[in-house]
Parts: sequence; C-alpha cells; structure tokens
Amino acid sequence: MPRRRPAPRRGGGGAPLLITEQVEHKADGQWHVRLVTGSATTKTYRCPGCSQTIAPATPHAVAWPVEKALLSDAAIDERRHWHTPCWKRKH
Repeated sequence: MPRRRPAPRRGGGGAPLLITEQVEHKADGQWHVRLVTGSATTKTYRCPGCSQTIAPATPHAVAWPVEKALLSDAAIDERRHWHTPCWKRKH
C-alpha cells in the first residue's frame, strides 16, 4: 500500500503548501513520488516521459528511486520532474 505524508512547504506568500509524497511500485522498482502544486514551481523542467517542457506554475510529479543507482551518491540525486499523465503512463 503506498504511504502518503504531507510535506509542509512555504511558498512566496509565506503560506504553507501541502505536497503529497508517496512510494509507488513500477516495473523498474519502487519510486518516491511527490505531486507538486503549480504554485510551488518556479522553474522550467523537461519531462523524461515525453521530452517536452513543464512550464513554471504547472502541477506535476517529481519522482526518484527508493534505491540509489550504483554510481549515484544518493537516490534523491536521480529525481526527475514528470508531467502527471506521463508519470501515470510509466510502466
């Protein structure tokens, strides 16, 4: 069963933003996944699922493996920003 825990964040206005984090199982392993609100994003990212950009202020998913890759210092270093539908389509 995926676990959920809200992670309090502070936006530009000082109000806390709730970002949901859970562990999801995919064909290539377990992944930490955060669903980020649009107001929490200020940068442009490239989605690895479709290679298109994710514009600032767009809600999306941030995912990284539970187990780090052999050559990484930490699993969080492997995090990627995905369009939410692209992440859901990932095997």
